[in-house]
Amino acid sequence: MDEEPLPEIPVSCPYCGEGFATLVDTSGRDAAYIEDCPVCCAPIEFTVSWPPDGGPPEVVVARDDD
Repeated sequence: MDEEPLPEIPVSCPYCGEGFATLVDTSGRDAAYIEDCPVCCAPIEFTVSWPPDGGPPEVVVARDDD
C-alpha cells in the first residue's frame, strides 16, 4: 500500500520573516495548531482550511502573541 507524501506548503514566519516549508495533513479536515519556527523558534499559530472543491489547502500563519 503506497501512501502519498504529505504536501509541503511554503510559509513565512510572522516573527522573523524567514520562509520555510511546512507539512500539511491531507485528511481534508480543517485544523489549528501551534508549531515553532525552525529558524527563530517562536511559536506560530497555523490555521489550515480545505476548500470544498478539493483544491489545495489554505494555510494562514499568525503570531502567538497577537
